[in-house]
Amino acid sequence: MSAMRSVDYTPFYRTIVGFDRLANLIDSASKQEPSNGYPPYNIEQLGENDYRIELAVAGFGEDDLTVEVQENVLTVSGRKAERSEDEDGPRYVHRGIAERAFERRFHLADHVNVEGAELKNGLLAIQLQREIPEAAKPRRIAISGSQPSAKVIEGRKSKAA
Repeated sequence: MSAMRSVDYTPFYRTIVGFDRLANLIDSASKQEPSNGYPPYNIEQLGENDYRIELAVAGFGEDDLTVEVQENVLTVSGRKAERSEDEDGPRYVHRGIAERAFERRFHLADHVNVEGAELKNGLLAIQLQREIPEAAKPRRIAISGSQPSAKVIEGRKSKAA
């Protein structure tokens, strides 16, 4: 049995400003319990700003799955309705498809939006797109010289202050 290693991030909090969300994300990720790996998933980058998450959810229908986004956390959960013993339905000799309840969380970067979800052939595909607002995009800043520039006012030159 391996010993759980704990990392103290407190010294970093004294020297970073404005990265509270990132610091909290790292702190919470380091404290998360290891997951059981169910259901398996892929994260695919389709383009510079397009992503897809695929979860293998064999045996689940659209009504059994929930996809929610809250505060940059995408949560996918699945829960099958319980059947009673008296209910007519399949009687399994062997049951290899788990169909057990699950919850998966994905932390999304700023400006990543969930565009849609589709269930097809036992795979739940969630489309994501990063949309950086104009205000957050890089912009070039003009550099002014130390010499005042001349402005033309009504056909005459005048010195700008």
